[in-house]
Amino acid sequence: MTGRWTATGRPRRSILLRLLLVILIALALAVLAERVGLLPAGSVEAVLGQETKRHRSTRAPSTAVAVAPPAVARPTDRIDVDHTQRLLDAIRVEPEKRRGYAREDWPHWLSTDHSCLNTRERVLIRDSVSPAKLSADGCTVRKGEWIDPYTGERITNPKDIDIDHRVPLEEAYGSGGHGWTRERRAAYANDLTDPRTLLAVSASANRAKGAKGPEEWLPPKRDGVCLYVAEWIAVKARWSLSMDERERVTVGNILSDCRPSAR
Repeated sequence: MTGRWTATGRPRRSILLRLLLVILIALALAVLAERVGLLPAGSVEAVLGQETKRHRSTRAPSTAVAVAPPAVARPTDRIDVDHTQRLLDAIRVEPEKRRGYAREDWPHWLSTDHSCLNTRERVLIRDSVSPAKLSADGCTVRKGEWIDPYTGERITNPKDIDIDHRVPLEEAYGSGGHGWTRERRAAYANDLTDPRTLLAVSASANRAKGAKGPEEWLPPKRDGVCLYVAEWIAVKARWSLSMDERERVTVGNILSDCRPSAR
């Protein structure tokens, strides 16, 4: 009995080891394929049975999101007034649509990449000036350090942070977004492709701003006004949004006033 077991057991173990090696190599190749974009993100986890477990979380489910337009220029702290003026000159001037906006028609704070990090958490991570600390499951930002661009305030508790749409959702609706599909609205509301669209600010500043445009609200931090207006213009231009006459005159005057300091 012992001799027979040894004679047949060794080849069997050898076959099992070879099979295990083949599986490990296949998994390694699949991971590499994900990283270089040959396979969709999450493919390996789906095979291993982890995808179902992940999507049992209480977070809002992902939705189909239209592709955001390319950034009009690389954001910097320095304002190119001539470039911004050209963007402004190309923006349509027309009355805003005042009725019909509903926030629920603009799906936001989605998770669109098969991970548990939604748009809010990703902006918190991106805008923290020191490495953000996450929860044990890696899905929630617990701590970081943010400098509010509107007030200059330093904030370390993410609960005191709002994610601001530079051009508010209601303003985007009134400026052309009323004709968008739900997918394009979701793409705008969760736009991580250009840091001018979304940014981490203090909750108090964001709520003071509300849905107001530059003709009604400007950052309390006065040396941030020129950049704010330049980026407002850039977002409107990028998403082909219009301006009404009062808004156009206001941002045009501010941009002219910013020209000497931008040199």
